Amino acid sequence: MSRFGKKPRVARTAFKVKGWRTRIGLALRDRGIVLRLAVCAVAIALLVIAVSGWHSTFHYRLGSRAEQGVISRIDFQILNPSQTERAQRDAKAGVKLVFRHDPSPLSTLPAKLRVNLQSIAEADRLSVLPSSARQAFGLDPETPTGSNAEQNFATLKNSITGTNTAAGRIDEIRTDFADFLKQLETFGAIDPKDVERLELKPDQVITVVAVGGEKRETVVADVQVAELIAETGRLGKTWTEFPRLVQIRSLLEYWLRHHNVITLSVDEAAYDAAVKLAITQAGDQFDTFKKGGTLLPPGATVDLRSLGVLRAEFDAVESEVPIQYRTIRIAIVTVMFVVMVVLFAFYLVRNEPKITNSAKRLAIFLGVIILTVVAARLLSGDPWQAELIPLTATAMLFAIAYNQVLASMTVFVLSLLISLSTLNELGHFVVLLTVSATSIIPLGCVPSRSSLIKVGFLTAIVCFVATWGMGVLQHQSPMDIWDDPILLSQSLKWSFWCVVVGFLVSGSLPFIESGFGVVTDISLLEMADVSHPLLQELVRRAPGTYNHSISVATIGETAADAIGANGLLVRVGAYFHDIGKMLKPEYFIENIVNGDNRHNNLAPAMSTLIIIGHVKDGADLGRQHNLPQSLIDFIEQHHGTTLVEYFFYEATKKADEDHKSDAEESSFRYPGPKPQSREAGVMMLADAVESASRTLNSPTPKRLETLIREVSMKRLLDGQFDDSTLTLSEIRIIEESLTKSLIGIHHGRVKYPDQKLA
Repeated sequence: MSRFGKKPRVARTAFKVKGWRTRIGLALRDRGIVLRLAVCAVAIALLVIAVSGWHSTFHYRLGSRAEQGVISRIDFQILNPSQTERAQRDAKAGVKLVFRHDPSPLSTLPAKLRVNLQSIAEADRLSVLPSSARQAFGLDPETPTGSNAEQNFATLKNSITGTNTAAGRIDEIRTDFADFLKQLETFGAIDPKDVERLELKPDQVITVVAVGGEKRETVVADVQVAELIAETGRLGKTWTEFPRLVQIRSLLEYWLRHHNVITLSVDEAAYDAAVKLAITQAGDQFDTFKKGGTLLPPGATVDLRSLGVLRAEFDAVESEVPIQYRTIRIAIVTVMFVVMVVLFAFYLVRNEPKITNSAKRLAIFLGVIILTVVAARLLSGDPWQAELIPLTATAMLFAIAYNQVLASMTVFVLSLLISLSTLNELGHFVVLLTVSATSIIPLGCVPSRSSLIKVGFLTAIVCFVATWGMGVLQHQSPMDIWDDPILLSQSLKWSFWCVVVGFLVSGSLPFIESGFGVVTDISLLEMADVSHPLLQELVRRAPGTYNHSISVATIGETAADAIGANGLLVRVGAYFHDIGKMLKPEYFIENIVNGDNRHNNLAPAMSTLIIIGHVKDGADLGRQHNLPQSLIDFIEQHHGTTLVEYFFYEATKKADEDHKSDAEESSFRYPGPKPQSREAGVMMLADAVESASRTLNSPTPKRLETLIREVSMKRLLDGQFDDSTLTLSEIRIIEESLTKSLIGIHHGRVKYPDQKLA
């Protein structure tokens, strides 16, 4: 081709590029578009964070099978809890208990002994001896040691009397006893309760810290009074050095045990510090694995111990990844998410403009997706493995709040994201997608709360079958699955989560409706009750309008069902579509009783304002009574932007008579908007033909059919159905349904013989 043939093509290409640049520039000047693009950018960033885009994925769980085995990619260590615990236990056992020695309680004992001996000296018989002295020496006849009380009392009495005076003998015994206790000051005396509480053994070594801070080690037996004063004890061997004490030795031993001499107290702080130091010095015990070693043999199943080993190896590998590689990984993940979001956005822009045209709705939609991914990752770990809960709940939520097609597209993306960020297995992705898609299919409508629970049980059955089906595909022999208890437990667990989701979504349905502004069949049935305050007020103020609304509801529901639309929504919307007329009921023909038409005294423009005003009044009443937005849409859209023909023609006629210019048509049109859904389009036709049919003197089937065709064609040519997505074939079906319904309403009756003509 010559160069002359190429230049125009280049010019056309350049023109196209310039045109696209112009469009993009204009779009970027639109703040709304910039805001929505910013929402998408933030969503992509949050998704990268949600899936930890800087990390690779850990692919193992409890019960996973390693068909090819797992080989270590790096040298690493893993903490051995049992060996660490054993080492710490041994270190703790090696720590000696620390006792503080305070000999001051021993200094008061000689004086106490002198008081008791003085009581013995002053008593001429046992019966007059004070009870304190009897108990101190075990001389109470009622005690187990009191059988020889009289004899022991005599022994004590004889030891005090002698060649010297009693006072002198008592002082000598007290002095010898004080010398005897000096040896006890050296060893110390432990509390028997501490021995029992701490489970100390006689040969156990302890550390004794004196008042001056000197430390010495000794065994428990050397600080127990009972052991010390025994025949073989350190103090017991010194009794012979004190002749005055030997003859009353047994009584003095009893006296010492009775006074429970204690000079040693446990130093808890010092002991705890020593234990901590010993445990720290013992350190953690690790198992070492070498690169290339077998972590899991082929065909093995991941148990709790092997899972910890695999996780430790994964963390060790991740710790060696340099920062530049992580940056590259983040960039790749971000690009993948951008591509995914662009493809998904293309579908949303073409099919879900309500979401993409509002930054708030788009943020809510993307926010739910991000929260689902985050929740799925948090719940996917052991032992829960419950990523199905947020995924299936979101699938049911979007099916209720939006539609089944959008919900299916969303769960496909979510299943892919969750699978890639958790196990990264094809089988896992298939199960997630199958289960979540199953929860969407029955939710074309929600007739009752129990239907959501039924969906949960249905999804549980499909989940069990899908999990076992993937198990059959992954095992070389289908019979192996019967010997795999882990597959059975996993299937039952996932099925249980599906049932849980059914109950969760059923219980949170009111919050879903208020949060997303949707109306389920359950709420519609509740609002269809004629005892609703607005309907009761409509009956009282405008009974003609009420009867008209009931008729529109009847024929509109049938027509909507005929094209597969939501007939219940049309019926309830018809109940409320004319509630604005109750504020000025006398200006609407169906409420005029005596033929007194107030419009006769008004200008056509003023009459038009009153007629059109019932739309705004109805929307305001609906909002005051908290009607859902879908019903308010019916109030605002059931007339679209149609022309108030009667008063427009009256205005035109008057303009001609006054030799003025024609009336402005835009002033005689409803403000709209045009019907935005198939249900609103059905409502417009049902409302129009029901009103028009009342103008026929003889509503024969042929006349009704012609009337409906004319009304429908007029609305069609006026462009009222442009935004409703109604097709021509659906409009034809609606016409046929409305014709049948109106023929049934206006059917003739057999004339009775005695009936008089009106």
